[in-house]
Amino acid sequence: MSDKLEFTGERFTPECVREIRYEHIHRYAFAQAFVQGRRVLDAACGEGYGSALLAENADSVVGVDISEQAIGHARQRYASERLEFRQGDCTDLPFADDEFNCVVSFETLEHLENQQGLLRAFRRVLKPDGFLLISTPDKAVYTDQQGNRNEYHVSELYRGEFEELLAAYFPAVRLWGQKLGFQSSLWALDGQEGVSLLQESRDGITRSKSPRHEAVYLLAFCAADEMHLPPVDFGLSLFDDAEETVYEHYYHEIRKHIAAGMLLQQRDEEISRLKTELAKAGRPLWKRWLGRG
Repeated sequence: MSDKLEFTGERFTPECVREIRYEHIHRYAFAQAFVQGRRVLDAACGEGYGSALLAENADSVVGVDISEQAIGHARQRYASERLEFRQGDCTDLPFADDEFNCVVSFETLEHLENQQGLLRAFRRVLKPDGFLLISTPDKAVYTDQQGNRNEYHVSELYRGEFEELLAAYFPAVRLWGQKLGFQSSLWALDGQEGVSLLQESRDGITRSKSPRHEAVYLLAFCAADEMHLPPVDFGLSLFDDAEETVYEHYYHEIRKHIAAGMLLQQRDEEISRLKTELAKAGRPLWKRWLGRG
């Protein structure tokens, strides 16, 4: 079996690069901070990369996916002492009640018609003091505004629909938003902490402690009670890679377009020069070719 699973658009693979990689890896890297000492279910784990990231911090992780191929791949590539993979339907989970301290399920909901069944299954396998961490695209932004179309999304939700669905099974919900951004960064080299976001608009420059853009993806912490939601000591999480691949790609493409623009300008100048020379010659070139005029 290959150590790489083919990317079809249905599930992310870690061989994907740049923007899509940032979005997917960021969610699991974000979740790592909240799974310390917990038994975790990664529901619809796909290729298994996210389960492996969670297992770096959790006591134990079980990754479940309906795809037998994906589970076979994940077992070969990632299985370890604290990580196992099982093939199964996330709406009918093969686990006992109250088995997990945490359920993680990123970008699963929109792939299912039976979304109520999914939430019921999550609530059943969670311990009374456990929590769910779940994400889905906001249809208003992802589809209506940006025009994205994913053939594997069978039931996307607007933010209000997402919140209503979660509230039916989890009385306590804390919502986060995610969007790939582009900004200039300034940071204290002496280690001073804190966040100040500056945004320019037609009304001038405003200062805030959180982004004011509309989120493309919605991420929610859910629990049976507010007291069971994990404490979070920050309001903004940023992610990039050491090679800055998104920025480097952007920089390369911009330079390529600038170079192409310069070549087009040079071509236009040469055409203009030739037209001027022909006009000075006194008669059209085609007439000289035919010996007329």
